[in-house]
Amino acid sequence: MSKIFGIGFHKTGTTTLDTAFQLLGYNACPVRTDLANSLVKGDLKPTLAVVRKFDAFQDNPWPIIFKELDEAFPGSKFIMTYRADEKWLKSIVNSFGTDKTLMRKWIYGEKCGAPLGNEQVYLARYQKHMIDVRAYFKNRPNDLLEICWEDGDGWEKLCPFLGVAIPHVPFPHANKGDYSRKKGKGFLWLFK
Repeated sequence: MSKIFGIGFHKTGTTTLDTAFQLLGYNACPVRTDLANSLVKGDLKPTLAVVRKFDAFQDNPWPIIFKELDEAFPGSKFIMTYRADEKWLKSIVNSFGTDKTLMRKWIYGEKCGAPLGNEQVYLARYQKHMIDVRAYFKNRPNDLLEICWEDGDGWEKLCPFLGVAIPHVPFPHANKGDYSRKKGKGFLWLFK
């Protein structure tokens, strides 16, 4: 059965994509950072078992394994949410600061589990991901949708790609953040 994989990095509007999936009636999988242990070991079996239970996916770990997902679930659709580099980096640092996770170590490197202090590593990985996705799907335009909520993209772009009718509800813009100061992190945003 074909699936819909959101393969944009975290903080690119993945919560908005998840909300849109739910409004469209898809059985949407939540973020699965619990899969990091098996992924670090190179074991995809638990991850593929999760995929079989849902229709649509967004956030981690799906962007990092998009090629494997494409191979395991032929005929699937892929949606790469994105935003301007500077806005993405601000959001990452503001949201995660010095908090380290195994999932982010897997994505950005063993010594880069937290974005604060590793901004250039994070930005380079984000940019490389977008280049890799575009190269992989360059001859398959019907399988990849690039979408940016901040540019005003919404139902009119998403629904035709998925082959579904536009619902009679406003497009959801979920989880918008205030990037002037992150509560509980104890630091002000350093970039202006």
